[in-house]
Amino acid sequence: MSSADWLQQLGRFFPALNEQNCQTTSPVDERYNCIAWAADDTEKWWWPDPLEQQYWPQEVPRESSLLAFQLMFQHLGYSSQSDDSLEPNKPKVAIFVDPNQVPTHAARQLPNGNWTSKLGRQNDIEHELVAIEGPAYGKVAIILAKVSNQNAL
Repeated sequence: MSSADWLQQLGRFFPALNEQNCQTTSPVDERYNCIAWAADDTEKWWWPDPLEQQYWPQEVPRESSLLAFQLMFQHLGYSSQSDDSLEPNKPKVAIFVDPNQVPTHAARQLPNGNWTSKLGRQNDIEHELVAIEGPAYGKVAIILAKVSNQNAL
């Protein structure tokens, strides 16, 4: 399937995605999901499921709430609320929520200012942040930043 065909199929879930603001960056890999990808882990599926079938840090409440997802990323060193601008040595993650404020997705900012996401069990993509807002993932609720150790005194 061509890239254009793949993007056309995604269009019903991500109406703003197009060839100008998105590119595929990996083959399909079912081992990890968007939360794991945003956390820089390609080995396991992250989700706070109540049956504990997926990975979730023990120190974080195992619930699908924006607060729990913020705490999970804080556990990884993301501490301050931020915006989508590129700041050198300041990695960022964005948490998406549905209309009920339930987390649906997370994306990680790349060094070039674009964002990277894992689309469920499908491919990783590089994209503009708001290009994946829509019926599938909802809207960005919060962006968190991590202060790099390079900035430490």
